[in-house]
Amino acid sequence: MALSQQSVPQSTITDDLLSDNRWQLVQRIVSSSPLQKSTRLRDLLQFITEQTIHGKAHELTEQHIGNALFHKPSDYSPLEDSSVRVHVRQLRLKLHEYFNEEGRNESLILDIPKGSYAPVFRAIVRNSDLPTSPLPTVIPAAVWRRWAFVPWVLCGILVLVCAVLWYRAVPRQTSGAAALSWPSSQIFDTRHQTIIVVADSNYGMSRILAGQPGSLDQYVRRDFLQSATVSKIGEVDSRLGEYISNSTLTSFADVANVVSLFKMAGPLQSQVSVRYPRDLTMRDLDHSNCIFLGSPGSNPWVTLLQDKLNFRESETAVGRSAKVFVNRKPLPGEQLQYEGLRWTGTIGEDYATISLLPNATHDGSVLALQGLQQEGTEAAGRFLADEVNRRELMSALGVSSPDTLSQNIWFEALIRSRTVSGAPNSTTLVAVRRIH
Repeated sequence: MALSQQSVPQSTITDDLLSDNRWQLVQRIVSSSPLQKSTRLRDLLQFITEQTIHGKAHELTEQHIGNALFHKPSDYSPLEDSSVRVHVRQLRLKLHEYFNEEGRNESLILDIPKGSYAPVFRAIVRNSDLPTSPLPTVIPAAVWRRWAFVPWVLCGILVLVCAVLWYRAVPRQTSGAAALSWPSSQIFDTRHQTIIVVADSNYGMSRILAGQPGSLDQYVRRDFLQSATVSKIGEVDSRLGEYISNSTLTSFADVANVVSLFKMAGPLQSQVSVRYPRDLTMRDLDHSNCIFLGSPGSNPWVTLLQDKLNFRESETAVGRSAKVFVNRKPLPGEQLQYEGLRWTGTIGEDYATISLLPNATHDGSVLALQGLQQEGTEAAGRFLADEVNRRELMSALGVSSPDTLSQNIWFEALIRSRTVSGAPNSTTLVAVRRIH
């Protein structure tokens, strides 16, 4: 459905709007190169900004934008028509591109928080904007000699405080992994580099376009976007295939999980690095701790673990059916399979697994956070970062206290999450397995 040619009626563009620095920023953005080829995104940005400036930010719901700007019928269902969400996601990416390039010197930043449709503006304070210090007052020589010892006293006190703080910090730095809670102590240590491998969103997109499951072998050979995929999208726009092949995109869920994992690493953050799956090789996994984010549909490296796991992702028709976790050996009270969201961004339940196994060389650990959709992967990371949830997991595995651990514990856990507006708001432990 085409948008109106003028998303903000002339009658609403008043003098106070034209003089507002927020509106002026938006005009620079819509005139920039990232938005030059998209009239829809320009109209969308101006519409939500005008509504916000005029005090109507609370009305910016998916339904309202669809009716007012996209000319959807009054009874249309956002659950069935995701065009508003898709355009807002694209707009977020364009805004990020603008402020990283043409708008990097802007004093005002515009952002659209995830789960919201109202723009948020925040000022950036630069060093040049800070007030300069006044010239020092000249102190008579006699007074200066009388108080000359004061700076030396203050320096002595400062040195003493620094020495005490350094003394207290040394035990934490030398103990390293011992200060980390379980299972972080098995993932981060001073002897290994920990590699976090995020999901490849383009790989998941290409699988859906081709309607094919893909494989790690195909992915490693860099031809996952060839043959069937290219022939299908070539009729529409060959540039899309080129973009998917050459760009590196990951999900918001993976970004959130990377932040949580770095916090869990504590004093060992210098031992942690983040890698894109296309840049990884089999040799990188030897003698390292690894963390895989995403399921086989978005991170094919996870398939290396599948034969060791009880809960395996399954998809009847790629891109046309809901994904499920198949329970290979159900225990009493468990289901044969657990079905997740049909599409990411919808409301409902999604599932994820948290798996901790030895690496290929058996001298390190591999952690995998696999969600059927992005929401599930993010929920797995949130679950692992919460101390109460970790205690529940330990109890389910029969571990009374992490202090009593004499050896590594390998396990697999199934997590259920309730999602709203593309983000999990609750997590529940469904089932666990010890891996021997």
